[in-house]
Amino acid sequence: MAAFKTVSLFGLPIVSASQRQAVAGMLSAPQEKRTAAFLNAHCMNTHKDDASYRWAVSKADYLLPDGSGMKLAAKLQNKSFEANLNGTDLFVPLCREAARLGRSIFFFGSQDGVANAAANRASELAPGLKIAGTRHGFFAKDDEAGIIDAINRSGADIVLVALGVPLQDVWIARNRHKLDAGLVMGVGAQFDFFSGRVARAPVIFRKAGCEWVWRLMMEPRRMAKRYLVGNFRFVFNAWREARAVRAGATATTAVRGKRLLDIAVASSALIMLSPLMASTALAVAATSRGPVFFRQTRVGENGKPFTMLKFRSMYRDAEARRAALLETSDREGICFKSRTDPRITPVGRIMRKLSIDELPQIINVLKGDMSIVGPRPALPQEVAAYAPEAMSRLAAKPGITGLWQVSGRAEIGFERMLQMDNAYIRSRSIVLDLTIIALTVRAVFSGRGAY
Repeated sequence: MAAFKTVSLFGLPIVSASQRQAVAGMLSAPQEKRTAAFLNAHCMNTHKDDASYRWAVSKADYLLPDGSGMKLAAKLQNKSFEANLNGTDLFVPLCREAARLGRSIFFFGSQDGVANAAANRASELAPGLKIAGTRHGFFAKDDEAGIIDAINRSGADIVLVALGVPLQDVWIARNRHKLDAGLVMGVGAQFDFFSGRVARAPVIFRKAGCEWVWRLMMEPRRMAKRYLVGNFRFVFNAWREARAVRAGATATTAVRGKRLLDIAVASSALIMLSPLMASTALAVAATSRGPVFFRQTRVGENGKPFTMLKFRSMYRDAEARRAALLETSDREGICFKSRTDPRITPVGRIMRKLSIDELPQIINVLKGDMSIVGPRPALPQEVAAYAPEAMSRLAAKPGITGLWQVSGRAEIGFERMLQMDNAYIRSRSIVLDLTIIALTVRAVFSGRGAY
């Protein structure tokens, strides 16, 4: 299957290619079954409203940009298509390439006689074109099997389906596996134009990207809602998506900047504090039995669990004794903290007072599990007890320090900590992180709330 360059719009990969490239690509490898659909402003409005049409579009192999609306939507996101691949302009090049390759086309759709007239006109414009057959687009559900059989018996290499949006694309998606043709394409009003039933806009309208204005002038009652209301709606949706994309790009840049800051600060801290960390490790090993590092499962960004590292500041059976001590918590809310926790070793009390026990989390930052600044990582059992509004604090990567630490650490109750975490998540920036890092140094030396 030919691979085209695509432009992402409305969450869809839309082909960006010249007319020649598009036709050649769609007609290459005839043994492969492929589907093509045109997308214009009206199609995108329908795509938003109609689930069956969304499903049909998702099944298409090639999505082709049709009209000035798609060009505008791309421009709002600083993107562009190589060409406007509307079905009417593509019709003649497609027929001529099919004739050159010896491929046959079946014309299916529109009113009685229109498909046949369009096929005759195609034969005039593309000498040597093989017409596999024609059929109007009025049928009952019981007729479908017979129509598909007739198309397959015709030996058609290409099937053009003109049943209108969304019917044609849904019909193709539902029956594609039954059709033998290599390329099946929904073509909308194409037969009407080439049969002469409907006059196409003059060239001046087409070059100005205002073909829709001509159609509105020709059929004001039928097209008023589609173009006057529909075009306004499409432009609004295109603008809203462009704004969301820009916001996402800004957020991505901010995330990258924060990650670079994390790596820079964590790497520098690891180098500068390595003598202190080595001394601490020796002190822990020499004063109590058990591992130097304490590993504990914590809940990270978006609820993803990870293993957090700390210097072990408690005796080995600390976790087993935790449940019996919950009632002695000195902290309001669901997070347990006790000033007289008997599980803490003498060395551990010193480490906690100076926050030295947190230093191994520098490794968590370098691994990407944590950030230098962010909400403190919660225990799984704490998250399980969260009220729905508390889940918002999991929207950011957890940090070694944060607003809670520079404001009093364990003296801050859970509800107040939640408010601080949400305020940080809403306002986070590199400048704010640098400010909190600077304030953390003062908080560590003051020892306020550290126990």
